[in-house]
Amino acid sequence: MIREKTAHLLSFNTRKTLLKTSSKLYHKPKLERSKDGLSISAIDAAQPFDFEAKAKVVTDRKNALKIGIVGFGNFGQFVAKRIISKGHTVIATSRGDYSAVAADLGACFYPDIDDFCEEHPDIVILSTSILSTEKVLREFPFQRLRRNTLFCDVLSVKQFPKQLFLKLLPQNFDILCLHPMFGPDSGKGSWRDLPLVYEKVRVGEEKSRKNRCEQFLHLFEDEGCRMVEMSCEEHDRQAASSQFITHTVGRMLGTMELADTSISTKGFESLRSLVDNTYNDSFDLYYGLFMYNKNATIELSRLEQAFDEVKGQLFNRLHEIIRNEIFTEVDATQDMENSSLSNLQGASEDDKKKK
Repeated sequence: MIREKTAHLLSFNTRKTLLKTSSKLYHKPKLERSKDGLSISAIDAAQPFDFEAKAKVVTDRKNALKIGIVGFGNFGQFVAKRIISKGHTVIATSRGDYSAVAADLGACFYPDIDDFCEEHPDIVILSTSILSTEKVLREFPFQRLRRNTLFCDVLSVKQFPKQLFLKLLPQNFDILCLHPMFGPDSGKGSWRDLPLVYEKVRVGEEKSRKNRCEQFLHLFEDEGCRMVEMSCEEHDRQAASSQFITHTVGRMLGTMELADTSISTKGFESLRSLVDNTYNDSFDLYYGLFMYNKNATIELSRLEQAFDEVKGQLFNRLHEIIRNEIFTEVDATQDMENSSLSNLQGASEDDKKKK
């Protein structure tokens, strides 16, 4: 009996507290003057009793992640903006001072990486250049982070950071390798149907750690990304024959300094767009795609062989045409010479008969 009264009292107090809190979220009722005097008219009489909406707000706040970004350049800012829009907290650190930029985005910037780590982010995103990744990791103060921090990268090559993470990160850190195959240009609007490749390299067995990883991936899925789970090794194999080749062709065309014309075709405009999306990237990025993907050398050789083969087909056809013309002229000349010789011989025989 006592338990029932206690439970009833707690239930009543809980509802009373929730009602009082939730009513603060909404507009005050309006006072309207009628013929009979003042009357109270609420905007929505049901709003103070919307327990589900209030509960969802509380739940979202509890589930919000604190995500740290190391390397706050263009891509780091690009990702941070979308993460913040989903209700998560973003802190950042970088070699340069991005305090003003971070403040505009709603993030907190820490020039000192030790101060950054002392904020104990749930997830750390490595958004550095490919060439500086190893140096950053070797100098990183991992001991200042929580012991079960989730570490991930967003590099364009995957096998290289995976090996570095397994080698340098503490054993109890979770590892997630990501490659959003889009950037500030191609993903400036919607992320719908844009591919995001990932591998859960190492995630602890605890439910909270699995949920954290899934919640982070859901952030991209919720934005419409096409989620592709793939090993880092397979990613690099496929990326060498797609991304690296795309950047190589784009750089070749950019070096040619193609100019727009008054009769440009759709195909030519596509090539100009390719140049804009690749040649404008830093050469360090392109070099990183080559240096840190062992499959890139093979693809570069295949591209060179393909170019030589196409060029060979052109010159072979040209040589064939030229040869035909040459030999046609030779044959015609020979025919003329034979005809002249035949005529001379005929004339000579006629002269003999007359004599």
